Amino acid sequence: MNKADLVRAIASETNMTFRDTEAVLKAFTDTVMQAVADGEKVSLVGFGSFHSITRKARTGRNPATGQQIDIPEKSVPKFTPGKEFRDKL
Repeated sequence: MNKADLVRAIASETNMTFRDTEAVLKAFTDTVMQAVADGEKVSLVGFGSFHSITRKARTGRNPATGQQIDIPEKSVPKFTPGKEFRDKL
């Protein structure tokens, strides 16, 4: 399912127009991304939570040359599914 399919499914479920649903979905994703970027945790009970984690600096290896390279510490987004979501799978 891609974004357009998701918007269509939500629009038919809520009886909203495609454009309005698309605007709501964009506002939702923008808000979640900004909150996680600001270091906040976004929790949706039953669905899951979005947060950031910090990957420690480490030494890697260039697969083409075999040379060791230093990989710096960085923050990455993470999603942890809620119980209801896990139970669906």
